[in-house]
Formats: sequence, structure tokens, C-alpha cells
Amino acid sequence: MRRLALAAVAAASLTAPAAQAQVMIDTTRITCAEYLALPPADSAIFAAWMSGWFNQKTGYVSVDLEAFARNVANVKSWCSSNPQQTVMAGLQRATSGK
Repeated sequence: MRRLALAAVAAASLTAPAAQAQVMIDTTRITCAEYLALPPADSAIFAAWMSGWFNQKTGYVSVDLEAFARNVANVKSWCSSNPQQTVMAGLQRATSGK
């Protein structure tokens, strides 16, 4: 019985999934050139994440998909002209109403 228990523990330890490495990215340092170079799926995920983060920081609690699409288009347009600037600077400009 003890051998069976030891064998089960040994087998479980060999088949345990490896720990996932955590990656930290400072999103405030991502440049427009890097953002515009992302594949479309990654760009959409990044835009949604940044929008959620920025809206939380500014106290917005509702979701406006038209405003989101407009802001993404504004940031991408601004980024095209300012590839060395950060996306955060473009996001702040796009949502400032200027």
C-alpha cells in the first residue's frame, strides 16, 4: 500500500504542469510605432486593455462602443504622425476633446 502511494506521488510530481512565467510590461512606455506594428488581434486586445485602464483612471464607469472605436481611430491616426511618442500620450490627446 505504501509503495502504491509513493508511486502515485512520484507520478503526480512528474506530470504536474510547469509554472507559468509572469511577464510584466510597462504599457506607459509602448511607443506608437510598436503599437502600430502589432498584428490586428494583438492590437485590438491592447486597445481594449488600455481603454479599460484609462477609463478606470478617469472615473468612467460605462461602456460606449462608438466612443471606443472613435478613440482607437484617433489614437492610431495620431500615432501614424508621431511614431516615437508613447501610446499613452496619444490616448490622452484623443480623449481630451482637443
